[in-house]
Amino acid sequence: MALAIACGESSPSHFVFLRNLNRTLDSIKHNIAQIFLNVFYSRPCNDADARTHGNVGLLPSSFEEIIIKLGGNYQLSAEDFFSGKNDVSGEQDPHAAFNVLDAMLKESLDRLKSMRESISLAKMGFLGLTKEANCQEYFTIVRDLCLDGKLGTALYLRRKMMQKGVIPDVLTHNYILNGLCKIGDLEKADWLVRDMLELGPFPNCATYNTFIKGYCLINNLDKALYLFSTMTNSGIRPNRVTYNILVHALCKKGLLNDATKLLDNILCDRDDKKTPDLITSTILMDSYFKNGNMVQALGLWHDVVQMNSQVDVVAYNAVIHGLCLSGEIKLAYGYFSEMIKRGLSPDVFTYNTLISSLCKEGKFEEAFYIYNIMSRTGVAPDQISYKMIIQGLCIHGAVVRANELFLCMLEKSVMPDTHIWNLIIDCYGRYGDISQAFYIKDQMLACGVRPNVYTYNALIHAQVKGGNLTDAYSLKQEMLFSGLSPDVVTYSLLIGAACRSGYLRRAIHLYDEMLRMGYEPDMIIYTELIRGYCIMGNIKEAEELFGKMLESGLPIDHVPYKILIRKYCKIREPDMAFELYKKWLGSEK
Repeated sequence: MALAIACGESSPSHFVFLRNLNRTLDSIKHNIAQIFLNVFYSRPCNDADARTHGNVGLLPSSFEEIIIKLGGNYQLSAEDFFSGKNDVSGEQDPHAAFNVLDAMLKESLDRLKSMRESISLAKMGFLGLTKEANCQEYFTIVRDLCLDGKLGTALYLRRKMMQKGVIPDVLTHNYILNGLCKIGDLEKADWLVRDMLELGPFPNCATYNTFIKGYCLINNLDKALYLFSTMTNSGIRPNRVTYNILVHALCKKGLLNDATKLLDNILCDRDDKKTPDLITSTILMDSYFKNGNMVQALGLWHDVVQMNSQVDVVAYNAVIHGLCLSGEIKLAYGYFSEMIKRGLSPDVFTYNTLISSLCKEGKFEEAFYIYNIMSRTGVAPDQISYKMIIQGLCIHGAVVRANELFLCMLEKSVMPDTHIWNLIIDCYGRYGDISQAFYIKDQMLACGVRPNVYTYNALIHAQVKGGNLTDAYSLKQEMLFSGLSPDVVTYSLLIGAACRSGYLRRAIHLYDEMLRMGYEPDMIIYTELIRGYCIMGNIKEAEELFGKMLESGLPIDHVPYKILIRKYCKIREPDMAFELYKKWLGSEK
């Protein structure tokens, strides 16, 4: 009900009043229609007609009194307007009639407008909008609208309140500002802040923090720093949140020196200047690691540990992740042990960081050891944990072991995402077990996971590798029936297979189809077609396609040069081969 009132709807008692207004409008429309009859048929409207149409007694007596008080009797007689308006023939002047109608409508609408304004004022007085309790209800509605993402309605309600002299508090404005910044509408957010500065309430630190973060999210660091300067010049003291937002933005841009200066400002603003801010230090330390400054990162960590006993899991995760990025897995183990000694429990991110680093180095036994510790300590492995180990095993060809872990996922009711299914299918396909690859695809469908383009590309690659070009082409048709569009990789696999098998006409057909679908050929497709033309002895077509390849601006490796040079030598054109060889040498400079 409160939202209905806020949006301009009336309470039930007002519906009776508005219904009576509608009846008034109906009566006016009837009178106008009667005037038209008088104009065009020269029939005056008598009282009998009025009674026949039910105009008498249409309104309650109380409502008629209100009408009289607000503007007098609304009914007008046609005879009053047409007196003295006859022409030479004694007929009434239609133009004069329409002028009278205009005047009558305008007067009636003006009176209704006055009535509506009077009712609105009375209603606002009845609702007591200026009361503090009701204001808070309106503010709550605006905040709820912002949380629901209905910013247009929230701004409309704010405007209506301000028109009634009620200015929402700074917290309500901050909700609106936060919503605008989240959707990236910084232009409207800027207007709102300027409106606050002009009409009130004055922005506070949270307002500027929200606004600064909004510009940082769209990578407009200059505007964010300008707002920071404006904030301090206005006498509003930045807090830790302000500094953390800016430090994170500066680190993201690689401006570590400026971020370090901001950290110094935080220390200067604290009463206990020896205690660094943990959140800001963690952000800065993570950036040092990502930029390869391991010494500076560990130096900052040493300061944090020495002066702050409240080191948390997030800070340790930043150190362990940074050391793993630097290839210092043994040192990362050391901080992992120190973390446990401090009584901090590693989370899934900690374990995933170590597992990822070990899999990249091919140390799968150690990765499984960390995986087992993770399970025993009650930290459930997530999709990322399984994905990293399975991907590492597939890269190294350990498809049987990867499949065992994959089945373990299913047994623990952890449904693998599409990427994990594709990894297993691709690995079986690459190592020649086509039947098992298709069995995994059938399992995938049975579990309700829909294959994507990468699934089909893996299966097509398996069929092409097995020499089953017809089956590979059928998979492309199956993709289309499933609502999936082949991509450049699909066409590259099929065109290459067709060219190597001597089916040049089919390869050209696929190439034309790819162009019609809006795809641009890559270097592999150009190379395979050039190879196909050379196999079939169509050297001119091969040269033309090679020219298109050069014009496309794609990076070209040595393969197409070698194919053409070998073909020139075979057809005894050494001069052409030597010219192309010189061009090849020139392209590598």
